[in-house]
Amino acid sequence: MADLSPLRRRMIEDMTVRNLSPATQRSYISAVPKFSRYFGRSPERLELEDVRAFQVHLVSTDISWPALNQIIVCALRFFYGVTLGEALIPERIPYAREPRKLPVVLSADEVVQFLEAVSSLKSRAALTTAYAAGPRASEVAGLRIEDIDSTRGVIQVRHGKGAKDRNVMLSSQLLGILRTYWRLARPRLYLFPGRDEGHPIDPTVLHAACRSAVKAAGLTKRVTLHTLRHSFATHLLENGIDIRIIQVLLGHNNPSSRARYTQVATHTIRAPQSPLDRLSLEVTPPA
Repeated sequence: MADLSPLRRRMIEDMTVRNLSPATQRSYISAVPKFSRYFGRSPERLELEDVRAFQVHLVSTDISWPALNQIIVCALRFFYGVTLGEALIPERIPYAREPRKLPVVLSADEVVQFLEAVSSLKSRAALTTAYAAGPRASEVAGLRIEDIDSTRGVIQVRHGKGAKDRNVMLSSQLLGILRTYWRLARPRLYLFPGRDEGHPIDPTVLHAACRSAVKAAGLTKRVTLHTLRHSFATHLLENGIDIRIIQVLLGHNNPSSRARYTQVATHTIRAPQSPLDRLSLEVTPPA
């Protein structure tokens, strides 16, 4: 719609000044036009009852609960509350209550089976990093070469969830794998570049590599990149690592001062043994 362009610009500016992540901005800016197209009217002419009707429509399409919350609650709360300045509407847009399910966790043998089924050198190194240190998919994709601090034994994750930086563990085996990968691939800026060396790999490429590896490995579990993160945390917990340290490594908010001190204490970050170091893993895919 022609009258959507000024709103789109204003919403992009609102998200930019609040330093929302690029992924969040893309999600929000695609959600509002979907809402608008469903009713055939500009979103600033739509009201709370229209939001409710759109929610009902999306539920009928078997949309996932996280996607429903992302599309409706987060995006439209931001649009109405920030871009349109409607203070009362956002708090009346309810979150969809997601059914609580236990996360899928791989065994150590399944992790080896999965990672060795990744056929691309770059994707195998990236997915191994996801399991060895527990970063999110977008955090793995955004890693720069300079973020690998072999001297201090940590990886710096920049602009994680909530636009926060943090350090995660750099295991000795992962360091060896990344060094081998670097010698073969020679990335220059981003550790895992996209087709354009000046940009990071798109997380969708890693998700596709993940799906292919699951199929090639013959795994029956529903495995995603987030499964590697869950497995990382679960294996650390099973090895006796304090849950508060695991929360810091994962980048979860923790109000305690101890967690804040742990955030900057490099020796605490690198002290736990990465679960990767307990595995016997081939470094590179077969030719």
